Amino acid sequence: MSHSVDYYFAPQSPWAYLGHQRFQSILQKSGASVRVMPIDLGGKVFPISGGLPLGQRAPQRQAYRLTELERFSKWLGAPLHLKPTFFPVNGDDAGRLIIAIDMAVGAQAAMTMTGAILSAVWAQQRNIADEKTLIELLKEQNLPASCLEQAHSQAVQVRYETYTQMAIEAGVFGAPSYVVNGEIFWGQDRLDFVERLLGA
Repeated sequence: MSHSVDYYFAPQSPWAYLGHQRFQSILQKSGASVRVMPIDLGGKVFPISGGLPLGQRAPQRQAYRLTELERFSKWLGAPLHLKPTFFPVNGDDAGRLIIAIDMAVGAQAAMTMTGAILSAVWAQQRNIADEKTLIELLKEQNLPASCLEQAHSQAVQVRYETYTQMAIEAGVFGAPSYVVNGEIFWGQDRLDFVERLLGA
């Protein structure tokens, strides 16, 4: 049986960054398909699900977050700046660009661009809220420059809002979340379970 995964994430999430390459490998090995679904996590999902922006979390939680990021970065061999220059950063434009690429070129290209955007924030310390950075990333991934214009279209905005609402209705409260047959796996540290399910 071939599975499909709904991949909910925020384009500025360090946890999505840490899990992205492994998730791609799992998809390739299992033959599962993916719906690439960037969402407005901080603006729409957190207020409903009880999540807090990073700066509003208790000091203990903020400190432990840095500890865990460093642990996973070393374990996975994924270079990561714990406090990148451009973070916190608004991920809306990047999310809409990923959707535009998905609509114009397909899911695999959207996955490739997602990885590039996540790496831009956490490994390269680039500003994904700056249109110049997004133009550079399109060029680096050999993707059509026209996708940037399409990212500003009403069709893309509607899909971004739809994905966000779908996440809320599915019970998603954090990123990344991988949803298979209605079952949520929250966090890149749950990818072992995703892999088992997709291989079943």
